[in-house]
Amino acid sequence: MAEQVTLAVGRRAARAILIDDAGRLVLIKRTRPGQERYWTAPGGGVEATDASVEDALYRELAEELGAEATDASQVFLFSSPSDTGSRCSTSSWLGWPAWIPLRAAARSSAIRRAAGYELDRVDLRRDDLVEIDLKPTALKEFILANREALLLEAGAA
Repeated sequence: MAEQVTLAVGRRAARAILIDDAGRLVLIKRTRPGQERYWTAPGGGVEATDASVEDALYRELAEELGAEATDASQVFLFSSPSDTGSRCSTSSWLGWPAWIPLRAAARSSAIRRAAGYELDRVDLRRDDLVEIDLKPTALKEFILANREALLLEAGAA
């Protein structure tokens, strides 16, 4: 008989693999005092008030990018141990125009920089992604291994 494993989930996150109409991956460049600069996919923690991981993703995209998003498709799931249990991150693919920046709702770039992040776009048709520190590393490896398929789905191949 197989042993049943019980895992405590410490933190759940919803991230987006966003590709714009020019075939560029939309990322957030984080700069924090005392830390090396790194990049992350837009999104964030799942809150108790979120009805689902997908709802958390749409809320986070509205907060971070001022973007309205629909039709997310989960493509990558990653977990890692943490002090409070397993940290689980769900990444969903959204191609243009499944996410649309709302200019009226978007934060100004000055406010984003003051908060330690700014939007960055990385061309997936070149090797620019190889050169940056995208966290988690497993997401970077997934995107690099599947970039042709992601570009094809986005209509930017």
